[in-house]
Order: sequence, then structure tokens, then C-alpha cells
Amino acid sequence: MLQPSLQDSVTSTQILSTFWILLVLFVAPLLSRLTRGLVPEVVLLLVLGVVLGPSLSSLATVEYGVELVSELGLGLLFLLAGYELEPKLLCSRTGRSAMVVWVVCAGMGFALAWFALPVRDATAAVAVAIALSSTALGTLLPILKDRGLLGTPLGRAVLAHGASGELLPVLAMVVLLSSRKPAASVLLLLVYLATIAAVAIVPRHTLPRARWLARLLQERSHGTGQLVLRAVMLLLIGFMALAETFELDVVLGAFAAGAVLRLLSGEGRYDTHLEDKLETLAYGFFVPFFFVVSGMEISLGAVVEQPQFLLAAVVLIAAVRGVPVWLAERFTDTGSGLEQPRERAQLAMFAATGLPMIVAVTQVAVSTELMSDATASILVAAGATTVLIFPVLTHVLQREAPSDRRQQGERPG
Repeated sequence: MLQPSLQDSVTSTQILSTFWILLVLFVAPLLSRLTRGLVPEVVLLLVLGVVLGPSLSSLATVEYGVELVSELGLGLLFLLAGYELEPKLLCSRTGRSAMVVWVVCAGMGFALAWFALPVRDATAAVAVAIALSSTALGTLLPILKDRGLLGTPLGRAVLAHGASGELLPVLAMVVLLSSRKPAASVLLLLVYLATIAAVAIVPRHTLPRARWLARLLQERSHGTGQLVLRAVMLLLIGFMALAETFELDVVLGAFAAGAVLRLLSGEGRYDTHLEDKLETLAYGFFVPFFFVVSGMEISLGAVVEQPQFLLAAVVLIAAVRGVPVWLAERFTDTGSGLEQPRERAQLAMFAATGLPMIVAVTQVAVSTELMSDATASILVAAGATTVLIFPVLTHVLQREAPSDRRQQGERPG
């Protein structure tokens, strides 16, 4: 047990750190608004996190309760990503094409890490490949919603590549970055997925029969009850804890919780406002908290001392992730329905926007000593740069889209 003086010091550190982080959470959207949205809020959260962290002011520290809240933010981010995952979309021609493209991207990333970068360990090269080939679906969802793109062919194509760019890297990270042999990791993963399937199937078949419970969930989903939201958090923490028990990454548990939640909740079966509540909970506090803490862990010195590596990492992400997506859309029939060159370019840039998965994989790689803190900091900074640059470029291209459609309409049929 902590001594009283030490306990007071720990409590004081937690409160002060949380205060400064919450101040950043409040200020970041205001600063983003001042830039008219050109600088995304998530980038400002990371940058201000660097300011709070040991690289500059050391106003906040990643210890005790701060780390736990950050972990919950990571979990909610991937839960929402899993919730947006549409199995039908992944099984469609567009989804299958997106998965094949991701495999190509990961192969390119591994080859570049092994032959062009100073990486001489196969597992470390895998970590770099996963980071370079990921897509920040959780970060892109608010952008797609704000621009009204989710229901368009471009939006569905981004969802397909985003789902592949988050789901497959998570599975690759679990299997290939583990201390166990890949065969043992695959077996453990299958057992874990079977356990999740059982957890999902039982309530799906029993809840409709237990009408009293379904009625209770509906009645207590509002006001002070919020029973459905509490059940969602229990599902999230339960799957993350289960992943820890199986010695798998908690990101997999969070992603699986989102997919199971979509299966169980249907179209607002028990709470018609559940998605809004989840977004309020996640994006109002936990997810931005996670990004600030991620910024606090960036080594600014490593980034400043090697700016050429940061630029090279951004170029590599664009080449490894964006170029194969563009080539697939240009020269193969992916079923996406994207006919305009601008739409293909937008899709490629959206797909090359990566950050949360980069943060997750670098954390795992650093903890297992596969990657140095400096390399991880540069990759995270590169991911933040893609979030800053690529969505802005897609917005510039989107401004030209209406005139393109009008010109197409004027052509004789």
C-alpha cells in the first residue's frame, strides 16, 4: 500500500495531468476551427500532447490513471471501427479486392523495410510493414460523415479499404508480432475467435426469447439508467480482458467487440440512440484523450534531429498504401464504381491516411524491443502528417467533382 505522502503525490500528479490533457481537449477543436478545418483536430491533439509531454514542458505524465484512460480511448476507437465494419461489404467484390490490395501493400512494406531501410530483423520488418500499410478508418469516419460521403461509391470504397487496412493489420500484428511461433499464435487466435463467436451467438438467440430482458434494456436505455451503454462498455472491457488473458493485443478485443455489437444491436433494436451515445462518449472524451497521450509519448528530439526520415516515412506510406490502391482502381475491376480519376486519387489518399494503427503497432514493437523509441516517434509523426495532408488534398479534389458531373451530364448519350 502507498504511504500517505506518496499516495497524495500520486493523486496530485493524476489530477494535474488530467487537467492539462482536458485543457488540450477543449482548446484543440477551437484551434482547428480557426484554421477553417485545414488542420484536423487529431493532429492538434498530437502536437499539443507533445507540448505537454517530457519532450517540452513535462506538464503531464503518462502514469497511473492517465494510462488507463488512454487505453480505454484506444479501445473505443477500435470498437467504433469494428462497429462500422459491414461483413457484406467485405464479402463483396470491392471488399475482396481491398483485402488483396492490402496484402500487396504489406508485402511491399516488408520488402522496403528489409532491403531499403536499416532493418535486419524479420519481425521488426513486419512491424514496419504493418505501420506503412494501415488505414485510419476510425479517424476517417468523422471526415466522411462531415462531407456527406458515407453513402456514396467513394465512401463505400473508403470503408472497404479502411476495414481491410485496420482488420488485417490487427490480425497480422497478433500473429506475427507475438513472442510465440506463428502457428501457435494462429491456433490461439482461432480459439479466441471461437470464444467470441460463442459470446455473440448466445445472446443473439436468447435475447429475443427473454422478452422481459429485452423490455428492460429498452426501458432502462435512457435517463439515469443507460443500461445498454453500460452493457456495451462491459462488452468492450470484457473482450479486451479476454484478449489479455489469451496474451493477444487488446486492439483485437476492441475491434471484435465493435463487430459483435453491430451483430447484437441491429438497427437500434434496444436503444435507437446508441450510436450517438457511443460517439459522444468516445469522441467527447476518451478518444481525444488517447491521441493527446500518444503525442506525449512522441520523442520530439528524434523527429527534429532527423526530419529527412520523417519526410521519407510519409513518402513511403503514400507509396506503399496509396499507390497500390490507385493502381487497382485504375487497371482492374474492383466493383467500386469509381469512374472519375479524381475519385480514384481521393480513394488512394484516404487509404494512405494512417495513424491509430501506427500508434498501436509501434507501441507493441517498442514494448517487445523490436523498434526504438526514435523510430516509433518518427512513424507516429509521419502518420500524423498523413492525417494533416491527405484529407486536405482530397477536399481540394472534391471541390472539382460537381463541375465534372455537370460536364458528364452535358455529353450526348
